Amino acid sequence: MVFSNNFFILSFLPLFLLAYYLAPYKHRNLIALIASIFFYSWGAPKFIFVLLLSLFIDFYLVKQINQTEGKASKQALIISVILNISLLGYFKYANFFVENTNLMLQSFGVKQVDWTTVALPIGISFITFHKLTYAIDAYRRVHKPLDKFSDYVLYIIMFPHQIAGPIVRFNEIADQIENRDSAYNIDNRLEGMFRFVKGLSKKVILANPLGNAADAVFALHTADMTTLTAWIGILAYTFQIYFDFSGYSDMAIGLAKMMGFTFPENFNFPYISQNITEFWRRWHITLGRFMKDYLYIPMGGNKVSKTRVLLNLWIVFLVSGLWHGASWTFIVWGAYHGLLLIIERLFLIKLTDKLLAPLRVLLTFFMVIIGWIFFRAGNVNFALEYIQKLFSFTKTNFAQPVFEPRFWTMFIIAAVLSFYPMFRVSFEKAEMKWEKLYLIGKGTMLLLLFVICISDINASDFNPFIYFRF
Repeated sequence: MVFSNNFFILSFLPLFLLAYYLAPYKHRNLIALIASIFFYSWGAPKFIFVLLLSLFIDFYLVKQINQTEGKASKQALIISVILNISLLGYFKYANFFVENTNLMLQSFGVKQVDWTTVALPIGISFITFHKLTYAIDAYRRVHKPLDKFSDYVLYIIMFPHQIAGPIVRFNEIADQIENRDSAYNIDNRLEGMFRFVKGLSKKVILANPLGNAADAVFALHTADMTTLTAWIGILAYTFQIYFDFSGYSDMAIGLAKMMGFTFPENFNFPYISQNITEFWRRWHITLGRFMKDYLYIPMGGNKVSKTRVLLNLWIVFLVSGLWHGASWTFIVWGAYHGLLLIIERLFLIKLTDKLLAPLRVLLTFFMVIIGWIFFRAGNVNFALEYIQKLFSFTKTNFAQPVFEPRFWTMFIIAAVLSFYPMFRVSFEKAEMKWEKLYLIGKGTMLLLLFVICISDINASDFNPFIYFRF
């Protein structure tokens, strides 16, 4: 089940909220848990049993971590980490490993390994990250583990964040799971509703038409596209992935707000970044924080030699690339960003600091675009050919995709919305002065956007969220 389809919006969500708000306070976690299990089972009915079994084992392992000290606590943590990494490795990377092993065996003329393809459960990466934060935070004594197994399951598979984040660390939400009475008010519910519609609009109105155009271009052979077509395709994808993923994050944050939870922000206008380091402070913020606190710092952080710092930085982004998908394109994408960060630390930031801010933004945006080619391409060779096409300035006799007026309209709107904070546009004073009128206008606009989204979902083929496959 996904947030941007009519069954979720018009059936699941209203019924859930009705039951949730009418239920006594002490039963609301149970209502949310039942809804979350149903939500996950809708898309992965077989894996739900594996997931619940692993959660049961993990829950008692973490109790052991918390109730013991020293070696015994560390052993329980190691078992928990190995269990979760093993599940992720099997379901997400086994096919990739076997495919590459068979290619190597084939090159040596050796019989290939027989293998039944493993299905990838939805959301397994985000679920694994949440399980790891729970165990590691318990070991570090950041927060006491939950007393009830049902509350633990709710934290891990709460339906707003279970499929594509944001990554909500246990210590950020533990107290809210056990007591969020103060968060039950009409302001939070309205704010959550507004945030959900905002995210839905990003996905349906902006990301989908941009994605259709990007798909049409990337379906071509590079020899069959012009340089202009190649640029349109990758720019469309660049805006699509931002509005697709940030739209999902907005919907997740909004849904959580309606339930009384506060999720961390996941995006902060990443395309206005003036260097790649800043980009990663603004893009998928919760992933960046996870990688920093649970991988980079344990590897030594900034407290080791400069050479080791740079190596650790590159390894972290290599792992980040592999986390995004079992494909060489994702590994190259991660290595590319890691290399850019190393170059920046060595000399690039010092050089670009001499440029005007808009030029720094343009240079960073260009480097990000090149990275997205690897992220979107089906294989590394196609990505390299695509990059070459961007700068070949060649023509072709083959007919090019026709981009409709709606695409160009959404393309321009997406560009404006991505970069407008650069121009320091602020309506804060006007909002304060005309608060009631502003709220009425905002509510009317969001209602109109909601109706447009529902109509669009009914009228067009649905594009699944990009990050659902991670």
